[in-house]
Amino acid sequence: MAATDPSVIAQDVHITYRALGGRRNALEGPTRKSDKVLGKVTNHVGTITDVPAVRGVSFVVHKGESVGVIGRNGSGKSTLLRAIAGLIPIASGEIYVGGEVSLLGVNAALVSELSGERNIMLGGLAQGLTRKQVRAQRDAIAEFADIGEFVHLPMKTYSSGMASRLRFAISAAVTPDVLIIDEALATGDADFRERSAERIDEIRREAGTVFLVSHSLSSIRQGCTRALWLDGGVLRQDGPVDEVCDAYEADVARRRAARKKKA
Repeated sequence: MAATDPSVIAQDVHITYRALGGRRNALEGPTRKSDKVLGKVTNHVGTITDVPAVRGVSFVVHKGESVGVIGRNGSGKSTLLRAIAGLIPIASGEIYVGGEVSLLGVNAALVSELSGERNIMLGGLAQGLTRKQVRAQRDAIAEFADIGEFVHLPMKTYSSGMASRLRFAISAAVTPDVLIIDEALATGDADFRERSAERIDEIRREAGTVFLVSHSLSSIRQGCTRALWLDGGVLRQDGPVDEVCDAYEADVARRRAARKKKA
């Protein structure tokens, strides 16, 4: 693919969570009557603990790229992309985003008590469409989400799959500069996953940038050309999607074999 302007730049990004709670200090020997049974003293000290979630991550993504973000649970994938969307602050480093970001399920400001039809209007307006533009796309969005007559019912009556499909359909109704999809393609049947992948390709061809977070490597391989592998908050590998996914699968297999050996 020919070189294009950068759409997202992350430079030495660090993100931490601040945990409020108690720290337990164990002292040798019972010094209080109530501790004689336990044989120790436990002091709970109010403290603020910084928990690193992303550590020194740097990369550059260009317009037209579709990037998969992979890694085990707790590796910092969703945290990093929420920071790119501007939803959480970074502790240090820099993030540059060239344009508007749409984070699937967040920018589409949906309300469970309202009908699917009303939520389509709200979600479309939240993404900058006019009422006329939303009305023109309403039927297409509902059809893409495959929610049928449920479009007239409150979203609280939807299954989790129906709600996820509607969020995707609303978020993908416009072509944002950067579209972030977190596990969206894990929901729905094969037909919906195929249609979702086709829509992602359309966005990418229109010079948008797509980030896809998923534990499904098949979805990553199908929908992305590049992958970022995060491990413990650190960027372990960045490269062509098949190369990175192969390395990740090999690492998972090694870890599994090591656990079995210990057992």
